[in-house]
Amino acid sequence: MLSLIQRVTSAAVVVDGATVGAIGPGLLALVGVEPGDGAAQVARMTQRLLGYRVFADEQGRMNQSLAQTGGGLLLVSQFTLAADTASGMRPGFSTAAPPAEAERIFAQLLASCRQIHAPGVESGRFGAHMTVSLVNDGPVTFLLRS
Repeated sequence: MLSLIQRVTSAAVVVDGATVGAIGPGLLALVGVEPGDGAAQVARMTQRLLGYRVFADEQGRMNQSLAQTGGGLLLVSQFTLAADTASGMRPGFSTAAPPAEAERIFAQLLASCRQIHAPGVESGRFGAHMTVSLVNDGPVTFLLRS
């Protein structure tokens, strides 16, 4: 499982002209599910998303996590993160989990984060064409693997 996280001052997902998920300050996580991902990867990614220290402390150092700051979390499924880009000029998607499997694992990640992070977890819509907008704070962007 991969998550491209971005520290944001705000982020939103629009599907068919309607906002389906939006947050203020917090993290936007674009999530790619790979074949074989399961409960262990969901648990580890939940820990990493909520515990990764990318927010400033009193001294301005990246030393606080989303759990500590109480910011929002916006999860967006993005199978293209798991693409094979090693050769050629076109990505291959055999390295991404099949849609039914990916949807199940993404739903587990969403439920896990919602269970633990009371300040709020929003989501895009799995499989939909989404327009994602964000204001990257920093910019701060990291690729996490579970």
